[in-house]
Amino acid sequence: MNTRCTPNLLAACIALTVLSIALPLHAENADGFVPLFNGRNLDGWQGATDVYAVEDGKLVCSKHGPGEKESTEKNLFTTKEYADFILCFEFKLEPGANNGVAVRSPLGGRIATVGMEIQILDDYAEQYKNLQPHQYHGSIYLLAPAKRGHLKPVGEWNSEEIMFRGRRAKITLNGVVIVDVDLDNLEYKKHLDKNTGRTRPKGHIGFLGHGSRVEFRNIRIKEL
Repeated sequence: MNTRCTPNLLAACIALTVLSIALPLHAENADGFVPLFNGRNLDGWQGATDVYAVEDGKLVCSKHGPGEKESTEKNLFTTKEYADFILCFEFKLEPGANNGVAVRSPLGGRIATVGMEIQILDDYAEQYKNLQPHQYHGSIYLLAPAKRGHLKPVGEWNSEEIMFRGRRAKITLNGVVIVDVDLDNLEYKKHLDKNTGRTRPKGHIGFLGHGSRVEFRNIRIKEL
């Protein structure tokens, strides 16, 4: 075998090295998804950066501080706005954990009313035994109840996919579709007058902390 490094071969090696360095750190995958969280820091995020931390490549929402009400919202938002997208992530709950995913949201106000909030919740915890249907995990809060019973046991990783395309919203939990609705033709109308954010065409994506520890990983997005 000829192992000499010819000028042409050397030039090709240098070109490949330069190309690999020049490629963006979060290059689009073959399926069109890109990381929304880089696993190292909170670049690209804004808001409660003192409450969310990076631990071993995971995004972690911490518990509320001493004397702080558990209902106090601690929200972390993307700096970028999104309109139509598929958001995929994994999450792990502790007993009684409560969080949420903001979609097409402004940065201020009560997100469940001025934007839209997807419930992240240990909805079988004793403290939540009297939930209304729109409060189950995966529900679009106030707007669209989710099918219940597809969460894995507390402490195990769940996978979730949230799709918004135009006026359609579809949420899949651990491979099961738990919400699939037309935002202009919602069957659940009990609290419809409380939400004005469902008409927003785009906005920020966020994680909405409610004082309990929740871990997230493999957060990816594909714009449609």
